[in-house]
Amino acid sequence: MDADTETIRRILTGTGDTWAVVGLSSNTARAAYGVAGVLQRFGKRIVPVHPKAETVHGERGYASLAEIPFPVDVVDVFVNSALAGRIADEAVAIGAKAVWFQLGVVDEAAYERVRAAGPDMVMDRCPAIEIPRLG
Repeated sequence: MDADTETIRRILTGTGDTWAVVGLSSNTARAAYGVAGVLQRFGKRIVPVHPKAETVHGERGYASLAEIPFPVDVVDVFVNSALAGRIADEAVAIGAKAVWFQLGVVDEAAYERVRAAGPDMVMDRCPAIEIPRLG
């Protein structure tokens, strides 16, 4: 098993069950909506983070990570790569144990900053694809 696979398994099975999903809105056509549903079925509590702060999949939304009034285990990032680094830094600042950049979200510098700060990090992967592989 490569290091990335090991990190993915650790984040999905051991890191904790509260996942802030950044970029999650009530738009059912967006990938974040479907992936958040998969995470819920897998037993995760999802926390929508979006400027609209909408309730999604029955969970109250927040406009930013900093506004979430309880600990977050994993920050799952569904924003454009150009914005993802700032979200990764905010995730570290709120004490998240892991940062997950979705498929197509790549920021090598942010990856290095997060890893240097301590949390696990996965980049350019999708939990909805990885969960069935846990087997």
